[in-house]
Amino acid sequence: MEERVQLEKTFKQHWVWAIALGSAIGWGCFILPTEWMAKAGPLGVIIGLFVGGLIMMIIAVSYGILIDKFPVSGGGFTYAYLGFGRIHAYFCGWFLTLGYICIVALNASAMALLGKFLFPSITNTVFLYEINGWEVYLGEVIIASAALIFFAWFNIRGASLSGQIQFIFCVILVLGILALTIGMLLHPEASFSNLTPAFKPGIAPIAGIVAILAVAPWAYVGFDNIPQAAEEFNFPAKKAFSLIIYSILVAMFLYSFMIIATAVGSPWQQLVAGKPVWGTGDIISQSLGVIGVTCLALSICMGIFTGLNGFYVSASRLMFAMGRAQILPASFAKLHPKHKTPNFGIIFTCCFCLIAPWFGRPVLLWIVDMSAIGVTIAYLYTCLTAYKQFNWKNESDYLGAGSNEKTVSPVKKFICLAGVLSSVAFLALLLVPGSPSALGTPSLIAMAVWTVMGIAFYIYKAKDFKNIPTETLDYYILGKERTNKETEEVELAQLQLKTSK
Repeated sequence: MEERVQLEKTFKQHWVWAIALGSAIGWGCFILPTEWMAKAGPLGVIIGLFVGGLIMMIIAVSYGILIDKFPVSGGGFTYAYLGFGRIHAYFCGWFLTLGYICIVALNASAMALLGKFLFPSITNTVFLYEINGWEVYLGEVIIASAALIFFAWFNIRGASLSGQIQFIFCVILVLGILALTIGMLLHPEASFSNLTPAFKPGIAPIAGIVAILAVAPWAYVGFDNIPQAAEEFNFPAKKAFSLIIYSILVAMFLYSFMIIATAVGSPWQQLVAGKPVWGTGDIISQSLGVIGVTCLALSICMGIFTGLNGFYVSASRLMFAMGRAQILPASFAKLHPKHKTPNFGIIFTCCFCLIAPWFGRPVLLWIVDMSAIGVTIAYLYTCLTAYKQFNWKNESDYLGAGSNEKTVSPVKKFICLAGVLSSVAFLALLLVPGSPSALGTPSLIAMAVWTVMGIAFYIYKAKDFKNIPTETLDYYILGKERTNKETEEVELAQLQLKTSK
């Protein structure tokens, strides 16, 4: 058994909080308010996002439990292995990797999209071709590529540097949203009457709320970056749960503030009826002028930068954990000789994402929509594994004296069960035809292709992967060996799954 490579403990609490919040609040907070209001009305959007945030908090309980017990990199990959074994860990890690990488690419493309609005003369230079109605220009490709390369270099330079700058960017992001909201509320022509009717006419309020609720896994996805960085905490792992809750709570309010800032400036029905390319930008430009647009552009840049930085951290740490487990090539488990960062995973993420700008934003959105499946699968595995950590009642009567009992906590077990059911519901919203956020045909095709690739890669690695002793994998993935009782439980769960199939 080779020595287990470990990451240095450099991340401070406020850096980790900034990674989660900054990853959750991205371009969508500024670009999508009018699109969301067209589905549910202002109050419907706010309620949907708040309910979605509360559900994410329920799911976060399971993450908090498992981070405390296993403060190692890997997140959903690690927890799937802990609860259900190596095949499930591979399945979860395969989809989660694509999810993280695609979000990095999407944030880079958002940088180019911002350039199209603010500096079209620079971005829209040297027309290349058109894909699915999207005109691809060399200018936007260069902007997106430059952002990807810069933040890759930035992350390779060290975890401390990326953590510090993430916190600074996050503070600017929060202050920018607060300034925009206050500025719009104080404007002479602003009025809360512009928010009426509160819900979209013609549909039941609950239908609009559910339509917004469906985007919650995407809107708050940043909080699961915290478990990916768990191995690098320089503080007790049990504090991670409160950091997750604080990041989700602040994100809930920031999303709501941008909805209000957009809607108070003009009757929202008139705004969405015109189908503006960027309704929030139009309203703030009309009301607050150059100062408002500058503040908005700065806030969007901070949202994009924190998303790029945060998901570079997550993607590289996930691939580091999978490389350490010998699922991915050993290069992913090596650290930079000077900066001690998982540089190979960072470089791989950058190179993979550099392809995306050449395909145009619509094609990238198809893949990103599909990748939401990976994040939701990780939620499900995490909640299921946490659920298995507890008993409803004391089972010592039939386990026998001296048995290795699970913790008796019906409350925590119920919350974990609620997280399981919520994750299943989110998966259904993505996969069941006719649901408000059902994946389109292009996204389903992309998911099928990625699934086939995953099966092919597993077949290629299966022999070597299966021959790794369980004790060795436990050491590499969990950082310690399991008890005989824990090993028997995992083997039993695998046997029951095979029997049910």
